[in-house]
Amino acid sequence: MAHFAKLDESNVVIEVHCVHNNELLVNNVESEAQGIAFLVMWSGGYPFWKQTSYNGNIRKNYAGIGFAYDESRDAFIPPQPFPSWTLVEETCQWTAPVAYPNDENRYTWDENTLSWIK
Repeated sequence: MAHFAKLDESNVVIEVHCVHNNELLVNNVESEAQGIAFLVMWSGGYPFWKQTSYNGNIRKNYAGIGFAYDESRDAFIPPQPFPSWTLVEETCQWTAPVAYPNDENRYTWDENTLSWIK
């Protein structure tokens, strides 16, 4: 099965759909464009679709509802969890300004103090 993200006009993921691999074949080769053509027909003409991958083989991250598709990076980017977190270009994942503690305790991020709280 192939997975495709349905995007709104701002390139935000609003749904993710599965498409059987047979619907992607062109001369026995899988084609994203063929999958998109199938989904446009299936959806009654909705035009905004991008293929995504569970294992991150394409577009850095598996698309989830609320993720943004960044065309210049050709990547799905999750919502920024806190204003202080920065995007890691290589992974298109967000990182805290302070590393998560490396011990057996559990922590939550406190944006007011910019620190991890046990």
